[in-house]
Amino acid sequence: MMNVSGKKAIVFGGTSGIGLATTQALAAKGATVVAVSRSPEKAGSLPKGVTTKQCDVLDRAAVAALLKAEAPYDILVTAATGGARAAGPFLQMDLDGYQGSFAKLWGYANVVRFGTEHLTDNGAIVLVSGAPARKAKPGQVAISSVGGAVEALARAVAAEIKPKRLNVVSPGVIDTPMFGPDAAKRADMVKGATAKNVIPRAGEAEEVAQAILFVIENEFVTGTTVDVDGGWLIA
Repeated sequence: MMNVSGKKAIVFGGTSGIGLATTQALAAKGATVVAVSRSPEKAGSLPKGVTTKQCDVLDRAAVAALLKAEAPYDILVTAATGGARAAGPFLQMDLDGYQGSFAKLWGYANVVRFGTEHLTDNGAIVLVSGAPARKAKPGQVAISSVGGAVEALARAVAAEIKPKRLNVVSPGVIDTPMFGPDAAKRADMVKGATAKNVIPRAGEAEEVAQAILFVIENEFVTGTTVDVDGGWLIA
């Protein structure tokens, strides 16, 4: 098992939602954490000692420069969405919107491409996908396509970078600021989205962070996807 205490971690998207929960979990276990965000000034409650950096994952040169400057490190996590994702029936979808949804994939590709070379030999990379990658509900063609591409990227690259490890954590509906700031509206949205789940509630960002910690710490896991979805795939 990797002992994360004393290790250095870079977390893209690390100041909000699942990324923030991961930053907090790593710091609580004694890791030195750099939380990267497009808007670090809007960061949530960060533990003492966490460093913040500003970077857009779609800016290839900026990603490469930041990762080189922070090298070496042992843990690399990205939960950065990259931007908006299109929704609705594919045959009625604006294809520019569909294509733009793949910004998440390009951001992940940038992080993996330029981050792996500075990762310690026994280091771990974790990408955050989503349950629609393997079971899309109506209107989720774009997000499903992107998530499937992220998971395929991880499986293919994991074999190339051994002994370094690369895994994916795939959450279902998680109650995060992504659903908007209005608590009442957010509660209605997640209630409807999870009503048919085996576990009929939204997940918490901390529950996803636990899975991210698992694939970081367990050195016998690589090239796989861990689901934290309340039974989305079997509902």
